Amino acid sequence: MAKKPQKPGKSDQDDDWALWQSVAGQVDPLPGKSLKKPSAPEKESPKKSNKKPMSAMPVQPRHVTSDLRAAPSVLPELSAGAFAGLDKRTAQRLKRGQLKIEARLDLHHMTQAEAQLALNHFVTDSVTDARRTVIVITGKGLKRTGEVGVLRTMVPHWLNQAPLRAHIVAFCEAAPKDGGSGALYLRLKKFS
Repeated sequence: MAKKPQKPGKSDQDDDWALWQSVAGQVDPLPGKSLKKPSAPEKESPKKSNKKPMSAMPVQPRHVTSDLRAAPSVLPELSAGAFAGLDKRTAQRLKRGQLKIEARLDLHHMTQAEAQLALNHFVTDSVTDARRTVIVITGKGLKRTGEVGVLRTMVPHWLNQAPLRAHIVAFCEAAPKDGGSGALYLRLKKFS
């Protein structure tokens, strides 16, 4: 849309104020109420302004999920064992390993790149196939130095990134019978 050229010395703020005055002048107050006239906005000094121009503002990209629907641009970060998106009973059953596991992905012996790609495909395919509870086996990856394996560290990080975060309600460490700290249960959103 082309912007109207402004008269010298006239700002957008002046235009906004004039528009507000014309609209406010057409309003009738509610019975028993009076209209309070707002005062004119203060002029900004042309020196320094703390406001950034719109072109300098960072733009938050909108993520597109695998089914090409726009996901919310900002979703809260998930952490293992945080069940904000689940009712109490489902959260307890997920944590105890009592929900039926509908699919399994084993990331053992994969590089980071291979594992991330496999995880992305696995989660999007599981959502498309209407699976709700799945397990991802990262392996414990314990090293002699006491460090935790790369995949065990990276999988929770990847689950919080697009496009996966848009599909996940919660995740937690698996019960010992399913791999314990070397695996994660994922509760996925319903495909609609």
